[in-house]
Amino acid sequence: MRETLDQWAFVWAAYAIGIVGTLAMVAWAWWSMRRAEARREKSRER
Repeated sequence: MRETLDQWAFVWAAYAIGIVGTLAMVAWAWWSMRRAEARREKSRER
């Protein structure tokens, strides 16, 4: 039995947080872009 902390668990957790955060930002930006395009098209119809 080891009494030291396994640092790799923290490394993998940091990577997971970074990847999930990046994917969330990309999804949010894509959704915002789609909404802006829809508003632009709606304003052009008038």
